Amino acid sequence: MQRTTFFLVLLMACGSSEAEPEPEPAAAETSGGEETTEPQHTHGRHHHGHHGQGHDHDFSDVERFAAIFDDPERDSWQKPDEVVSLMALEPGQTVADIGAGTGYFLSRLSAAVGSEGRVIGLDVEPNMVAHMEQRIASESLANTEAAVVPTDDPGLEAASVDAILIVDTWHHIGERDDYSAKLFAALKPGGSVFVVDFTRDAPHGPPPEMRLSPLTVAEELASAGFEIQTLEETLPHQYMVRATRPAEASE
Repeated sequence: MQRTTFFLVLLMACGSSEAEPEPEPAAAETSGGEETTEPQHTHGRHHHGHHGQGHDHDFSDVERFAAIFDDPERDSWQKPDEVVSLMALEPGQTVADIGAGTGYFLSRLSAAVGSEGRVIGLDVEPNMVAHMEQRIASESLANTEAAVVPTDDPGLEAASVDAILIVDTWHHIGERDDYSAKLFAALKPGGSVFVVDFTRDAPHGPPPEMRLSPLTVAEELASAGFEIQTLEETLPHQYMVRATRPAEASE
């Protein structure tokens, strides 16, 4: 069920208390041999430059990260069925998964929009996109496609999608205010962006200094003209923010 608490109420609720100090996340070794505090289980956005915001990480070693991202144990805390249910997708709609990684969500999104719908898995890492294309073929997801996109642009045509899913990825994006405006333009009026990311006290996730509060995510998306809602969910280590392009908005 959605908690229809819009932006000003969210500001009051999120600003009323200080976050508890977060524990040090578990370290994972990158393909280059260095250590990072990126999560051991994550959806995975890749190579976004900092530009004062965002978190760089190399996800080109697709086989290693496929074992992590698609670990069956991920379902217990990522709760993908609940996430997709909260999106309230309808048959025939078009949905984009930005930072789709190995395509963890693709089959669920495909089922939600049905044979007349369309799913677009987007990622900046070519190896991940190639992996998604193999997955799409092996799982016979006829309504699904994958594409490489730039780090600073979702690569979607204006008013072309009904919904956008961004899981464990928003903290990787640089210049998020500008990126929010591009998401706004890509959505049809009445369409929504769904951001799922790690809480400050999650036992895994990006480095503490890279974690974003729901308030920060709400402010960044609201800067583009979105109406903000929080969603009631049972995710143990994450929050879910919905940003809706007003139905009456014009280009």
